[in-house]
Amino acid sequence: MIDLRSDTVTRPSPEMIKAMAEAEVGDDVYGEDPTVNRLQEKAAELFHRDAALFMPTGSMGNQVALKIHTSPGHEIISEARGHIFNYEMAAAAAISGCLVRPVEAPGGILSWELIEPALSPEPYYCAKTGLIALENTHNMAGGKILPTENQNEIVSEAEKRGIPVHLDGARVFNASAASGHSVVELTQGCDSVMFCLSKGLGAPVGSLLVGDEEFIREARVVRKRLGGGMRQVGILAAAGLVALETMPQRLYEDHLKARMIAEAMAESKSFTIDPQSVETNILVVGLKGCSSREMSGRLRREGGILASPTGPFQMRFVTHCDVSMDQVDEVRKLLADF
Repeated sequence: MIDLRSDTVTRPSPEMIKAMAEAEVGDDVYGEDPTVNRLQEKAAELFHRDAALFMPTGSMGNQVALKIHTSPGHEIISEARGHIFNYEMAAAAAISGCLVRPVEAPGGILSWELIEPALSPEPYYCAKTGLIALENTHNMAGGKILPTENQNEIVSEAEKRGIPVHLDGARVFNASAASGHSVVELTQGCDSVMFCLSKGLGAPVGSLLVGDEEFIREARVVRKRLGGGMRQVGILAAAGLVALETMPQRLYEDHLKARMIAEAMAESKSFTIDPQSVETNILVVGLKGCSSREMSGRLRREGGILASPTGPFQMRFVTHCDVSMDQVDEVRKLLADF
């Protein structure tokens, strides 16, 4: 099978497996796992932050941040297709007692001009805006990169109003590889940032939450409350260290694969996509003449290709390190007949 459902399906590299087998471990709930500590120090250093905290999942990292930044009854502003609004099981309501206020943005790209009208008005009987949540890259907008000028203005205006900003940077290293901006530049000014090791970076498990010392101190408490306190987890952190050290520099390959597939789709009668709009490793594609369920079955039967329906007539294809150039060529040849 050629698995294009997500970059979460990647398997650890031989180097990661070796590092996991040889990892020095301790009890991380006591702060005594040396490999976890090295990973957290490395993440904090890369993002120019005071501290970082290893999380089992990106969703937990996001929800820990939301819990710290808000109080029950607050609203959280998110782009309408954002992950925290659509794919985290209403956890903002269940865990933090907050509602998400979705804001539709062309191409998924939020701006202050779009956010400002969604802020809570003056009357006391309206819910207060407690947080602005950004996403970079934007998953369901097709891996779009949030421009630094948009983010800088949002952060600046939010700061004037005392509203914190959290960045869901699950794929921020993809944004960095495609834009040429460092992860420091892409996250500057945000009060907290979550990024994943288990997507394009290829680690089997894990994400990190970065912020200042007080924020990470609180995050450790909330993580434990949510059941995320792990013990000899250096076995997983070891793979994360390899991922951070070796994988960001190869992400441009995944972006090239995505563009190659998009070009083949543009020539097909079954798909709707503009190859010029592809910025990173995610393709969100419209369908013509058949449903996503029908197309999913046909791709699997005729080419051994797995992709994800994301709507009645929409699908998502994601390239990653476990999809070879030979497999990309196979996909392109098959799509030519669709």
